[in-house]
Amino acid sequence: MSIKTIALVAKKGKGEAVELARAIRARYPGCMFLADAHLSELLGEAGGPSNEEVGRRAELVVVLGGDGTLIHAARMLAGREVPILGVNLGSLGFLTEIPQEDLFPRLDDVLHGRAVLDPRMKLRCRLLRDGKQVMEDHVLNDVVINKGALARIADHETFVDSKLVTTFKSDGVIVSTPTGSTAYALSAGGPILYPRVDAMVLAPICPHALTQRPLVVPADRTVSIILRNSPADVFLTIDGQAGLPLQDGDRVEVSRSPQRVLLVRNPRMDYFSILRSKLHWGER
Repeated sequence: MSIKTIALVAKKGKGEAVELARAIRARYPGCMFLADAHLSELLGEAGGPSNEEVGRRAELVVVLGGDGTLIHAARMLAGREVPILGVNLGSLGFLTEIPQEDLFPRLDDVLHGRAVLDPRMKLRCRLLRDGKQVMEDHVLNDVVINKGALARIADHETFVDSKLVTTFKSDGVIVSTPTGSTAYALSAGGPILYPRVDAMVLAPICPHALTQRPLVVPADRTVSIILRNSPADVFLTIDGQAGLPLQDGDRVEVSRSPQRVLLVRNPRMDYFSILRSKLHWGER
C-alpha cells in the first residue's frame, strides 16, 4: 500500500490539534496533506479544498480528536474504504484508540504497510414516505428514531424482514451496529457486541412496557420501523450528525451496508482493554 495523500481531520475547539497537525506535516514532507475546512482555517489556510474533496482524494485519514470526530471523518469518505487512524486528544475513546505518544509509530506502520486494519460494519438506512424513498444514508454507529423533549410517546411498528416483532410504545427506537452498541444503544439497556459480530442491536428507548427489551438481530436481515400515531416532534438521526423530521406513516428500513470503515488498530490495546478502561470495569 503506497500512501501519498493524507487527510487531517480535527475536533473543533482542540487547540493542540493544530500543533499536532503541523508536526505531522513536518515529519512526512514527501506526502500531500489535505486538512478539513475547520482545521484549514485554524492553520491559516482558509480557502482550501472542501470536505467533500478531502474525502474524495484521501488515501489515509488521521483524526485528531475523539469518537465523534472519527464518525465525522468516516462520513466525509462517503463509503470509500480508506484507513482511518484515530488519535485521541481527550479521554480514551472506543474508536480513537491511539494515544498522542503513539501517533508517529502507528503512522509509520501505516505508511510502511505494517498496520493492522479493523473493518467495521455499517448500516444502510432508507426513509420511505408514501411508498417513495426520500432519503438514503450509511451509518457507522446507529440509526435513531426519537421524539422531542415535549412530544408524547409514539407507536413504532417494528418488523424483521416481513415478520412483525412488536409495536414499541416508546420515546424512540435505536438500530445500531456492533460499533454503535457502546454508544446510545448501551444507554438504552442494549448489550455490547464485539466489533466482528455480524449482527445489529434493536433497542427501544424508554418503552412503556418494561418487558420490551433490546434484541440482537442477524446482520443479513432488514429491520423496518413504521411510525404510527406519531406526534409532530419526531426525528430520524443518523450517527448523531444528520437528521430530519418524520411524519406519521413513515417507514425506516435498516439493513447491512456494503460499505465498511477501516480503523487502524492500536497493537498495544485490545478491545477488552478499551472496555475495561472506558467503562471502569473492576473498579469499586
